[in-house]
Amino acid sequence: MQLPPLNALRAFEAAARQGSFTRAAAELHVTQAAVSQQVHQLEEYLGSKLFERKSRGIELLIAAQPYFVRISEALLEIARATETASVRRDQRLVVSSMGSFAAGWLLPRLTRFYQRHPDIVVRFEMTSRLVDLRVSDVDAAIRYGLGRWPGVKSELLLHDSVFPVCSPEVAATLNPDDVLGSLEGVPLLYDFEDNEDWSMWLTVAGHPGQQPKLGPSFGDSGVLVRAAVEGQGLALARSELTMSELESGRLVKPFQAEVACVFSYYLVYVDETTINPAFVAFREWLFEEAGVH
Repeated sequence: MQLPPLNALRAFEAAARQGSFTRAAAELHVTQAAVSQQVHQLEEYLGSKLFERKSRGIELLIAAQPYFVRISEALLEIARATETASVRRDQRLVVSSMGSFAAGWLLPRLTRFYQRHPDIVVRFEMTSRLVDLRVSDVDAAIRYGLGRWPGVKSELLLHDSVFPVCSPEVAATLNPDDVLGSLEGVPLLYDFEDNEDWSMWLTVAGHPGQQPKLGPSFGDSGVLVRAAVEGQGLALARSELTMSELESGRLVKPFQAEVACVFSYYLVYVDETTINPAFVAFREWLFEEAGVH
């Protein structure tokens, strides 16, 4: 790849934009002679003239205008890339997380992290796909599973359980002492991608062998919780994804029985990540919030 001198490109772009070597020199904090020399150097490199020199200044040649546009765009992109990269590596962190966990558990707590570490920039990538931490720019991930993934370290963050939740308005129509009767009178919402189901919960609640009539299903736990908040029915939802809604009163837990989930939440990373001070700070805060010591 052959590139002309960067200083010559900067001088040309400034001169073409300003319409003057003198004003370009003032912008670049160099002399007018230096700008003229840099432009002449670029013209020699290209083998063609860029400006018409006139007694009252300079004028960009029509043939050079497309070159000016592309050079301006390129210099702007270099400036943007440099601004992005100027954040020190030890002050930024990329974390992959499921959107439902980020919205239901991380987001309500993040203010406390930024209050403690205002200089650390965290970028969250929301995906349920398993990111390869060994080759991507993702520093760490929060995953839901058994904690066994090859090539990475995993630390247990949170156990989980499922139980019915609903809006206060729906709860007012239920009888905590009559579980089966209550379930007959309200749509039963669930996440069809989860391993747990209403039959499992009914067994724990003391009604084994029951096959309740199910209502709408969702492939996203966050949407399932939102449907319950909107009063669309009784949702069988995970505890860690409903905690903030329960604390705020937007959701209530009408029955006490819970089913322990097979899967749990884990913080996952590779060995190299532990030398990043931003990760160390985030990990410490994360486990403090989760109550893990």
